[in-house]
Amino acid sequence: MSRDRERRWNHNIHFHRLVTDAIPAGATSAIDVGTGDGALAGELRAVMSDVTGIDLDQGVLARAQAEHPGVAWVHGDVMTHDFGRTFDVVASIATLHHFDDMRAALRRLGALTSPGGVLVVVGLARSTSLGDHAHDALGIAQHQWCSRTRTYWEHSAPTVWPPPHSYSEVRESAAQELPEVRWKRFALWRYALTWQRPE
Repeated sequence: MSRDRERRWNHNIHFHRLVTDAIPAGATSAIDVGTGDGALAGELRAVMSDVTGIDLDQGVLARAQAEHPGVAWVHGDVMTHDFGRTFDVVASIATLHHFDDMRAALRRLGALTSPGGVLVVVGLARSTSLGDHAHDALGIAQHQWCSRTRTYWEHSAPTVWPPPHSYSEVRESAAQELPEVRWKRFALWRYALTWQRPE
C-alpha cells in the first residue's frame, strides 16, 4: 500500500477496522457490498485470498480495479446477482441506507454470510432522540480533529441525506431480521451492526 493511501481518511475509512477486527479465525473469503473505490476490499485482500467487491457503478469499479489488484470486481446489484456461494465475511460500509427495502437488504446480506461467518454493517441513519443528537455533537468535534490531523479523502459514492431511516428503526429492524445481532452507535454519524451466522 502506498504512503498516500495509508494516510487517506474519511468517515467511512475510519470504520474499516470494525470489519477487519471482526474477521473470524480461518476465514478465507469476503465480499464488500457497495465497494465504491474499493478501499475496504483492498484491505481485506491484504489478509484474505478470496475477496469480491460489488457495486452498481461501472466507472468506479474500473478505478478500484486499477488501484487494488487481486479482487474479483462485480458490476451488479447485490440483491439480484447470483453469486452461487456465500462468504466468510460480508461487509457493507455506508450502503444500507441506499437500498429501497432495508429489511430485505439485511436478509440478503445475512443469506450471503457463510455458517460461522460474520456480517458487519456500518451505516448512517437519521437522528431523532436526545442521545442521537449528543452523538452528533461529538461527531462534529471528532470530525474537526481528524480532518485537521489526517489527509481527508473525498469518496466518489452518491450521497443520500438525510438517511431514510432513524437509528431506532435500523436497530429494531436488524434485531428482527438478524437474531442476536450486536448494535453500537458511534460519533461521526455512524452505527455498526455485527452478526455471526450460526454454524
